[in-house]
Amino acid sequence: MTSPQSTSHALRMSYRIGRGEQGVLTFEPYKSTLLPLWRFRTVEVARKSSQDLWERFEAYDEEGDFVGMDMCRKFIQMGMTRAKRYANHRGGRKYAAHDGKELPKSSTHKDAKEKMEASDVFRQVWNRCREHEGYQRRKAEFLKDQREWDKSRKKDG
Repeated sequence: MTSPQSTSHALRMSYRIGRGEQGVLTFEPYKSTLLPLWRFRTVEVARKSSQDLWERFEAYDEEGDFVGMDMCRKFIQMGMTRAKRYANHRGGRKYAAHDGKELPKSSTHKDAKEKMEASDVFRQVWNRCREHEGYQRRKAEFLKDQREWDKSRKKDG
């Protein structure tokens, strides 16, 4: 389990919130901890996955670890968007391999309805994350600390 004590201050300050799910599959050690919890194949699997990620989100909150909370939020958001992509595009491929153009959407293919429901499961938990009072407070504190860290690094370098 990752905690603020086991993650160096410099590493935490190198984390960027970014847009949406940006960096979710690259920022260690969180990626390796959270990726095994992330699944969206069926509605039941999505429920279990989103609940497991929510529990980690709350544990990171108790540990005072905003980066961990935000990484959980990103995995939850990624569950929502990936399941929705599979709901909208048979096979999950949004763009054609040969020309990069967006493929037509489909809602009648096998599993489309279930993937949309799986996306909705993640959406509910994602909204809970974004509205979480501790998350909002820790995010503001993190961004303030990060600005100060970045400013001090520029002076030193």
